[in-house]
Amino acid sequence: MGERRPVVAVVDDDARLLESLEDLLDSAGYATRTFSSGNAFLASGLSGVDVLITDIGMPGIDGIELRARVLDAVPTLPVFVITGRHDPADAERLQGIGNVFRKPFDVETLLRAVDEALSARRNGGSHAS
Repeated sequence: MGERRPVVAVVDDDARLLESLEDLLDSAGYATRTFSSGNAFLASGLSGVDVLITDIGMPGIDGIELRARVLDAVPTLPVFVITGRHDPADAERLQGIGNVFRKPFDVETLLRAVDEALSARRNGGSHAS
């Protein structure tokens, strides 16, 4: 048995995007957990999750609020935010947040960013997100 595959949690209310990201991440060697809402993700607990990818626009807890709650609990967890919206209010709320990917995003760039975040975390560096 090799070492444990890093776990990437993906939270998005778009089932097609969840499925395509799950396929992409699995093919890149990551274990993937998918959730259709922020509440479902929070209810599952954060243990064992190495990276979080969340959409902004979701009913209930949106991605920006989910990111804030997760980072309160686990400040070193890399969080990536994806969005297809171009709402000025979102742009304001995203100020100062790194790791934002606008749909359609380049999958290679996302995979590279996830890999870099995991490497930084493994090497004891904090990866600001």
